[in-house]
Amino acid sequence: MIDRLEMQVKRHEEIQAEMAKPDVVTDSQQLGRLGRELRQLDDTVDTYRAYQQAEHQVKEAREMLGAERDVSMQEYLQQEERAAEERRQAAEERLRVLLLPRDPNDERDVVVDIQGAEGGQEASLFAADLFRMYSRWAEAQGWKVEVVEAQENGIGGFDKIEFEIHGQGAYSRLKYEGGPHRVQRVPETESQGRIHTSAATVAVMPEADAVEIELPEKDLKIETSTSTGPGGQSVNTTYSAIRITHLPTGLVVSCQDEKSQLKNKEKALRVLRTRLYERKLAEQQAAQSDQRRSMVKSGNRSEKIRTYNFKENRVTDHRINATLYKLDRVLQGDLDELVNLLAAADREAQLSGQA
Repeated sequence: MIDRLEMQVKRHEEIQAEMAKPDVVTDSQQLGRLGRELRQLDDTVDTYRAYQQAEHQVKEAREMLGAERDVSMQEYLQQEERAAEERRQAAEERLRVLLLPRDPNDERDVVVDIQGAEGGQEASLFAADLFRMYSRWAEAQGWKVEVVEAQENGIGGFDKIEFEIHGQGAYSRLKYEGGPHRVQRVPETESQGRIHTSAATVAVMPEADAVEIELPEKDLKIETSTSTGPGGQSVNTTYSAIRITHLPTGLVVSCQDEKSQLKNKEKALRVLRTRLYERKLAEQQAAQSDQRRSMVKSGNRSEKIRTYNFKENRVTDHRINATLYKLDRVLQGDLDELVNLLAAADREAQLSGQA
């Protein structure tokens, strides 16, 4: 373990030196990549230094205790030794967690895609609920939300909504949200008070850097049109909406949220890079493990990762068998407890695998 920690300290110092170079300071892409790597190492390096300090204090207290003859001073030194040993053990335990294999995408921004799946109009209304939930959670974290494409259905729901979330560590927290989400509630249109079950799918993709996914002009078909839906007269009469087709793969991205055609194009290109990056990651993971399952699957209710039951004010995450009776607060963006439980279960699984 010590050898790995020393290597990480050395890499931490190398990155700091590299980020100070003039050619790196002016290269936002490289600076961003190095910044993400540095932030991933910060906690480990700080904890290792705390471990070293505590270890030194334990050794120092024991040496002084061996030479001390005064009884009261011996008692004081014994207390100091115990306190330092507790700090050392706590730091060591923390380091075991920090040295677990890390997802290299954890510090990235994300693109989230929510689509109504099973349940018709009720599914689209649930998709809108999920979008509001994630938007409120992101706001509480100090993250920025930007809508890329929204396909509204006229009743306040979304057949599909795609949006970006920008913020430090966004993917490390949101990655647990990918999969089919199920809702059980009485729709407003239900006259007899019967509970209906519907589903929406959530896909969470780490946003790719431009240098990682190149998009030559010859591979792109770019079309413009007037935007549709709400947004004012200028949105609906100017050719600001963008539709980009990636010819080699057939992937299509549309964006009309901004009034500026250039901004819509920039957003669409970011999302296209992200989708290509996600496809690249999926291929790599499939090559490493035949047991990898798709994040979204078919969107069928039976494959749900989480259930939202309005009658019982209950949220159940089926992956970790965790149930919280605070659905109203969760839908207002209070997701931290659920995400913390999922992250803890992930760490425990990794630690068990190393045992």
